[in-house]
Order: sequence, then structure tokens, then C-alpha cells
Amino acid sequence: MLNWKSTVAAATLALGLAPAAWAATEIELYFPVPVEGKLASEMKSLMERFNAEHPEIVVTPVYTGNYDETAIKTRAAMKAGNPPAAVIMSANFVLEYQINNEIEPLDPLIEAEGMTPDSYIGQFWPALHRNAAFAGHVWAAPFHNSTPLLYINADHFRAAGLNPDAPPATWAELVDAAKKLTVTDGTNTTRYGFMLPGGYDYLGWIMSALAMSNGGEYFNPYYGGEVYYDTPSMQGAVQFVDDLVHVHKVMPEGVTEGKAVSTAFFAGQASMVTLSTGSLSFIRENMKDDYRVAFMPRNLRNAVPIGGASLMMPKGLSDEEKAASWTLITWLTSPEISGHWSRFTGYFAPNKAAYDLPEMKDFLTQNPDAQVAIDQLAFAQPWFATYNTVAVRKALEDEVQAVLSGNKTAAEAVKAAQATADEILAPYVAQTAFKLQD
Repeated sequence: MLNWKSTVAAATLALGLAPAAWAATEIELYFPVPVEGKLASEMKSLMERFNAEHPEIVVTPVYTGNYDETAIKTRAAMKAGNPPAAVIMSANFVLEYQINNEIEPLDPLIEAEGMTPDSYIGQFWPALHRNAAFAGHVWAAPFHNSTPLLYINADHFRAAGLNPDAPPATWAELVDAAKKLTVTDGTNTTRYGFMLPGGYDYLGWIMSALAMSNGGEYFNPYYGGEVYYDTPSMQGAVQFVDDLVHVHKVMPEGVTEGKAVSTAFFAGQASMVTLSTGSLSFIRENMKDDYRVAFMPRNLRNAVPIGGASLMMPKGLSDEEKAASWTLITWLTSPEISGHWSRFTGYFAPNKAAYDLPEMKDFLTQNPDAQVAIDQLAFAQPWFATYNTVAVRKALEDEVQAVLSGNKTAAEAVKAAQATADEILAPYVAQTAFKLQD
């Protein structure tokens, strides 16, 4: 039986008239990059491909800055009554959107395709589940994800009598290697043995990794109102960073942003750096010296936090926009596109089936450095996520930055960070507290 569109089209042709153009659903995708560049260009190409394959939908990518700025712009659009249909949102912000009732659960769309929420989320690596599925629903689809990694300059290692194929696996080994790799000229350090990003967002993520590898937890992954800053495990992590700067003198004092860390690595001014898996393609393309990639060094255990972004739907969409958004989300997280984006960026592909594709197997054979992040997933845990995530995260980052600059001790920093965080979390704690009834 002909559907109504076919019937109308046939009648139109019979009258000798041009076929009517069916109106496509127009939606926006918020994409967290600050300016036009390689990532923005590639995303634009992907959206052009998607639009060509799905003529009933027109997606416009909107470049919204970093993760924090993307969250701000998403809320502003929602408040104005014009939310984007899909947002590539920092995975650790999803909980906050759920707490604030600002996000659509994906369960009805999943079930409409004959899947259960469990089978849907099971397509992705287990370490990603907790940041996407909680409180009885699936809230987001993992899109591009990362863990922190250790990058080393193999040429520097060999010159210092170190084996680049046996990179530091522990904190003690990191300190020992960093001392041998640091180069000074009188009182001037011309090459640091180690550097890590000290700017907002990046620093909190790295401190999470260090606290985890020191045997602790950074936050309660089952309750959005509890963080563990004033603990021996976090204090030990902050003390380790403090000692790298002020005792061992293998890392520069003060706050070094992520871009400056990668620049120093390329310039031979840092022999080891901690950066995201998402930096891997950039390093592969720009590093002139021989390099290696390794797990984050441990103290008591191997442990790293998940990073990166998920695709989510803000509240306020029409049924047509939800359907179009879901089509886009399932396309972007398919094995083919997930694998393509991973190969282009360096983020690992969240869809496990991407690694069964011949092109992904060939890529890993040619680029074994990309396998390290996959192997490290066995030790990955959920990413820090709370009520008022950014402010709570900055409560620790501000204090660790003070330590990096030599203005506070580790003990002072974690105590102050906990007090500030508890104050920020107090409204949510009060809202969720169980109260005995008279």
C-alpha cells in the first residue's frame, strides 16, 4: 500500500507539477571546541556526510568552547527556549543535568528500537557506564573518551641511561627518572623531568587519577553530594605533586596550562608529561623526537578516571527534534563513526565493536601507542561527578594551584578544599537528607 507521501507525489507528477520539497527537521549539535581548527573541520565534514545520508534531517554544528563553556551555553539556550537537540557534553556533567531535571532520559528511544537500557549501554566499555547510566535510566551515550597517560621522550631516556621501553610504572620510579632527566644550567632549569597540566578542569582530573592511584576515592560515585578531599589518600597525592616541584625540583613551580605542557614536550623542555589520551593524535603528528606512551604511574594501585564527553539531549525538545537527535546520536556512536573519530583524534572509541572492524585492527597494528589507553581501561573508574560539579571541582583546584605556587602545604590545601566543597554541596545534601517524621 502506498503511504500518503507517495500518493501525493504521484498525484503531483500526474498534474505535471514539480514535486514538493518535504521540510527537513533542523537541529543543532553543540560541539566543545573553542575555535575553527582540525577538530571543528572534521566534525563539519561528518555533519555534511550525516546530512547527505539523512535528507530528512539538517544538523548544524555549533562550536561552543571548552567543556565548562559548553555547559554554560547549553543552559543559556535552554533558558531562552531554544535548546540544542544534542550536546557533546563533558561526561561528568551529565549527573548535574539529571539532578537539575535538565536532561531527557534515552530509555524510550532505546526501547523503541527493541533494545533494553542494559543491552544498549552494554555496547560501551564498562568503565563508561556509571557516567552515562544511573538513577535507573540511561541519560547519555558515550562519544569520545579518554584517560590520562604518561608520554615520555625516548631520546631523552636513552641519553640519560634509561630504557624508554620500560617507562616509570610507580611514583618512586617517576621521581627517580625525572631527577635523571632534569637538566640545569646553574640556577636555571633548561629541561624538566616531568610536567603536568595545572589549569582548571585538567588539574582536577589529574588529581583524581593520583588520589585513585594512591588507594583512595575522589568522590562518592553513587551520591552527588559527597567528595573526599580531606583524606590521607588525597593529601598524599597533593604532597606528591608538591614534592615534585619543591623537594625534587623536577617540575616547574606555578600553574602550567595544558597547551604549555604539550609545547614544552615538543620543544624538548620536558622529558615526561601527563596528558589526555585525546592528545595522542596531536602528539603523534607534532612530536619530532622518538616518544613512548605508558600507563599513569601508580603508588598503591593502577587506577585512572574516565574523561571525555557523551552525547545528551537537553529538556525542551519537540518530538521531531528528539527523533532527529536520536538518529544523530546513534549514528555518531556507531562502530564505524566511533572508530573513525578515534583514529582522527586519539580518543579511544567508546563503542567496543569499533575494535572489531578491519580498519581499526590495521590502525592499532600501525599505531601501537593507541593500544595503551585501551589496555588501561581495565583500571579505569567513573569521572568525578557531583551537584554543582565545576564549583566543587574548582574548590580543590584552587587549593592545589596554591600548593604548586608554594603558598600552601598539602595538609592546608585539602582541609580548605573540603570545607569549600562541603559548603557548595550543602543545598543538595539538605535536599536529599532523610528526615525522621514525628
